[in-house]
Amino acid sequence: MSRQRRRGKRQKGRNINGIVVLDKAVGCSSNAALQEVKKIFEANKAGHTGSLDPLATGVLPLCLGEATKVSQFLLDSDKCYRARIRLGIRTDSGDSEGNVIEELTEFHVKRRDVEKALKKFEGEIEQLPPMYSALKVNGVPLYKLARKGLEVERSLRKVSIYHIELLDFADNVIEIEIACSKGTYIRTIADDLGQDLGCGAHIIALRRTQAGAFTEEDCISATELIELKESDGLDTIDQHLIPMDKAVLDLPEVKLPSITASYVKNGQAVLVRHLPEEGLVRMYEEEQFIGIGCIDDDGKVAPRRLIVTVN
Repeated sequence: MSRQRRRGKRQKGRNINGIVVLDKAVGCSSNAALQEVKKIFEANKAGHTGSLDPLATGVLPLCLGEATKVSQFLLDSDKCYRARIRLGIRTDSGDSEGNVIEELTEFHVKRRDVEKALKKFEGEIEQLPPMYSALKVNGVPLYKLARKGLEVERSLRKVSIYHIELLDFADNVIEIEIACSKGTYIRTIADDLGQDLGCGAHIIALRRTQAGAFTEEDCISATELIELKESDGLDTIDQHLIPMDKAVLDLPEVKLPSITASYVKNGQAVLVRHLPEEGLVRMYEEEQFIGIGCIDDDGKVAPRRLIVTVN
């Protein structure tokens, strides 16, 4: 009996699996958003899929339960953003939350100057990660060092800008749309753009509009979730959970009969007809998603990350 009680204490929250695409509020850290959603859903396990700056809003996929096993695929996915950038002021963080380090009161930048400068960012580029970032050096996030007034050497990182477009330009504020690879710092693009234009610049508003397969249309805010829960209960908010396999729909699908799937769930590689020649696949037992597999050297599908569900 005492052993059962101890087990009960360890198991806090519901066994619930799926992805919540949160419309993150401005001023909220990604971890604070994660903890709030975990509490709202009363989930026993949760993880996010890469940080958004407190200044940023928009698409933040959060994984509950077994969905945390696909979080890496969302972390590695491409992203889209809309950003508003003020010209004439440069800050140490690259956004409006930082300290002003340079300011120009008189400068003349035209729309064609901005369009020409933006073209330089298209394709594969190298970025120097900002000091105000979650990137770690010797296990310490850079932003913690930056808050102490320290600056450390960072290595350039290659990222890809698939699309960058000027949407608006008025009163020395520009609005741009960007589609990019993982690890792209939009604040760095803003700072580099300001340097290129010779006037300095920083982000004043940033919204993520897409992360992998998820877009703004999939979003729900924490406020909406709380109101739904208070009025209609947990079952209602559970309807906003997205099946975890949507995060990996770009992987080839492999459907396994129940007997074959049982071998995979026991850690064995199996031979199935019509498999891809290599790479990762998403595996199903009949119609039930059971995890990520990989094609081994023998042409068999082997389990990589298995999903465990409790019925």
